[in-house]
Amino acid sequence: MTALSFVELQRQLQPSWGHTTGGMGPEVDVLLVPSLSMDQSQMALVTGSHHYEERQLFALIGLRHPGVRMVYASSKPLAELVVDAVLELLPGVPTSHARRRLHLFDTDDASGRPLTAKLLERPALLARIGELLRPGRSFISCFVVSELERELSERLQVPLLGTSPHLLQWGSKAGSRALFRRCGVPHPAGSELVFDLASLAEATAELWEQHPELERCVVKLNEGFSGEGNALLELAPLQLQEHSAPQRRQLLRRALEQLPMPAPAWRELMARQGALVEVWLQGGEALRSPSVQGIIHPGADGRPGAVEVLSTHEQVLGGPSGQTYLGCSFPASEDYRRELMAHGLAIGRALAAEGALERYAVDFIARRFGARWELQAIEINLRQGGTTHPYMALHAITSGRLDPADGLYRSPTGAALHYRATDNFCAAQLRGLLPIDLIDIVAEAGLHYDPAQLRGSVFHLLGCLSEYGKLGMTCIGRSAAEAEAVYRATEQRLVEAAAERHGGWVPGG
Repeated sequence: MTALSFVELQRQLQPSWGHTTGGMGPEVDVLLVPSLSMDQSQMALVTGSHHYEERQLFALIGLRHPGVRMVYASSKPLAELVVDAVLELLPGVPTSHARRRLHLFDTDDASGRPLTAKLLERPALLARIGELLRPGRSFISCFVVSELERELSERLQVPLLGTSPHLLQWGSKAGSRALFRRCGVPHPAGSELVFDLASLAEATAELWEQHPELERCVVKLNEGFSGEGNALLELAPLQLQEHSAPQRRQLLRRALEQLPMPAPAWRELMARQGALVEVWLQGGEALRSPSVQGIIHPGADGRPGAVEVLSTHEQVLGGPSGQTYLGCSFPASEDYRRELMAHGLAIGRALAAEGALERYAVDFIARRFGARWELQAIEINLRQGGTTHPYMALHAITSGRLDPADGLYRSPTGAALHYRATDNFCAAQLRGLLPIDLIDIVAEAGLHYDPAQLRGSVFHLLGCLSEYGKLGMTCIGRSAAEAEAVYRATEQRLVEAAAERHGGWVPGG
């Protein structure tokens, strides 16, 4: 039998399959491949990045449907406790029943290379996985789709529910700007893509000459993510207005050579993927970083169908450039939530017209001028991201739904739910603790999510705990203030309890 191509395989996707990870859907097998198939030099900047494969465990929400079977691949074996901690959150299904429909595989390879690359190097392992996936009733779900995932789909002859790699340009910095223009979504002034330092200096000079009031700008690698490919360039100290056009370009060239870009060897990356420069949005009486997340469901013959807005968030940013994703709160402010959702829907429909499928998210900057808030779109992410798994966690444990009229998430009782989440809760006191220690602390302190009270915390990235003192958590409440209070109380109690268990000794101290 002739092997089918990636595109031909995607035509087998069924409309109902897009709802499987939401806890609904028909009898179907799902292969979950949480591979971080992105630029490895930038992934190296993320502490404990190889443990981030655990974040997609919240996709096990699909096991709430008794006809769904799931196969979860990972680089190293997942601890049973880590898996059971997620399964025990699922309402309406016995943990033992869900566990029987879950099959775990690993490559026993802790190297920093993408999980999908490791799977492709192990044909015997792939064969065992393939034996579990029923022909015509299976699909692959990934964190991100690259050429590696395309090859995996073709090797297994199983369709992949995600955007084809040849469309990923729409998730780059330059592609995002082009789509914003097409949709009429406001976005900052900026340059076209360039590939060398001289051209970048020229583009920066031209941007300043068009906006001589500009005090700073931001340089972006075209394929950077989570802010790790962005760097601020301070223009005010250069006093560009006092120099001629050629002198300005020389000054900017020297300044760019010293640019504190988080990504190492960023000039080599620029030569390969390109970079651009944008106006740094400032001013206003308040500044925020909201985002909107959506999903493009498969339609007839696997082509893009219905577009659905899933959530809005306020992102918490930090790091050297102030643009690295650290966490989020849900939902975004009522001041601009509906406008955010409208922009997200328009962009989702434009992406669907291009052939995109599954998750997408759009980052914005919000500035307040008096009583008015102004939204400016920054970039599109054609993959799962930092806001994906907290929302999955909320949906997994509450069985609620997003109200498309106001963007609030309501439990089955009608109560609006909020959360504060992070992938980056770090404390020296947490180092040396094992996942079982965390579970004990959480149980003893009553920090876990209580479905009767609709409040409490859910944890992830437990694999980072012992080595890095790092943890992810989603803290839920019935208001933004309650979610924030749960977050602060959880943070404080974890540190105190960890210190008690260490007898006052601080690991690494």
